[in-house]
Parts: sequence; structure tokens; C-alpha cells
Amino acid sequence: MYNRDEDKYQKAKKRVEEIKGFYSNLITYLIVIPLLGYLNYRTTDFPWAIFPAVGWGLGLLFHGICAFGFNPFLGRDWEERKMKELMNSDEF
Repeated sequence: MYNRDEDKYQKAKKRVEEIKGFYSNLITYLIVIPLLGYLNYRTTDFPWAIFPAVGWGLGLLFHGICAFGFNPFLGRDWEERKMKELMNSDEF
């Protein structure tokens, strides 16, 4: 039999793990990028530290969007609504 409380618990647990992963990534970013900036400042005039800062920053942005469940393109709970729609469809 389907246990709704267990399902909610598993979803909540997964979301907490995603948020923890995001914060770990953010802390690492906030430590490493300034170190790279300092290394860049001390070694060369070319601002190469911008590339990892922007690349990793974009990855961090998307990680945060996923971890906190914000999806501006499909909206909240889109996947769940779509699955229910397909399950109730006669064509599927």
C-alpha cells in the first residue's frame, strides 16, 4: 500500500540533502575564488581568475535554483502535475 507520509519524508530528505550540497558548494566558492583572485593578482596582469569565478558562479546559480525548487520556466510542481496529467490521460 502507498504510504504518503513516507513519500513526503523521502522528498523532504532529498531536498535537505540538495540544500546542504548547495551550501557546501557556496562555502567552497567563497573560499577558493578569493584565493584564485589573490594568486592572479600576485602572478600576472591578465585577469584569468574571472573565468573560474564566472563559470563556477553560473554553476552555483543553477545548483541553487535546483536545490531550492525555483524553476522560472516550468513553475513549481510542474513535473508532478504533468505526471498526474499523463496518468489520467486515456492516450497513455
